Amino acid sequence: MAIPNPSSNSYSVVTGASQGIGQYLAINLAKRGYNVVLVARRKALLDELAAQIEADYGVKALSRPCDLADPAARKELTDEIRGMQIDILCNDAGTATFGNLAELPEDKEHLQMQLNANAVHELILAVLPQMVERRSGGILNVGSAAGNMPIPYNSTYAASKAFVNTFSEALRGEMVDYGINVTLLAPGPVRPVEKTEDEETFLDRMIPSFMWANSDEVAQMSLDGLRDNKRRIVPGIIGKIMNAIGYLPHPVTLPGNKFVYKKLSEGNI
Repeated sequence: MAIPNPSSNSYSVVTGASQGIGQYLAINLAKRGYNVVLVARRKALLDELAAQIEADYGVKALSRPCDLADPAARKELTDEIRGMQIDILCNDAGTATFGNLAELPEDKEHLQMQLNANAVHELILAVLPQMVERRSGGILNVGSAAGNMPIPYNSTYAASKAFVNTFSEALRGEMVDYGINVTLLAPGPVRPVEKTEDEETFLDRMIPSFMWANSDEVAQMSLDGLRDNKRRIVPGIIGKIMNAIGYLPHPVTLPGNKFVYKKLSEGNI
């Protein structure tokens, strides 16, 4: 199987394109000759990125500001992309909360599920029929090492990413007969190539730089993995450790996760 080569009338969709992995996915797709549809909430950042991509790489870049946690806004986007030729879909947008679920704002937990799980599901449903009809296409879903295990004080995030992880691998099994590549990116912590001293957290200072995965490298690795139809991409030493821990029995990992993530939620790590 192979994802389609770039063409003048087709696009790749990237959510979460205003920053981090999503931004670098968009840039690296453009470097490879793909027109891109940039999706995120912040219009100014998307417009700036779209202009930069068109100037640097000579491809078309469409800015589509959209709050993917809003079902009505999502529907406008999915209605539009159903009418476009979408060769690659990169579901990167996501958010996380930390803390005791009973004490967290209920509306933010609902929005987190909408963004992390429902948006992924609906965008795939929007592009899948056309990919199946053409018998080609690529879907990259950004799950998480956290989705391999229950994590108290990060419960909604871990559960929503568990959906993405499992759904991606199940969909991959279904799409093998249609020539559609489906790849799961399951990272641990990822950060920009460089952070200023003011931006660094205690965790940044505690963990040596070589153990972190950076956004640009992760994006390149992910697109290479999608091209090669890899099942799962796990970048970085921390990500590999977290993914390995996720395969241990949950009663073994849960106490340690509870201790660490409680400290994270309290700002002590």
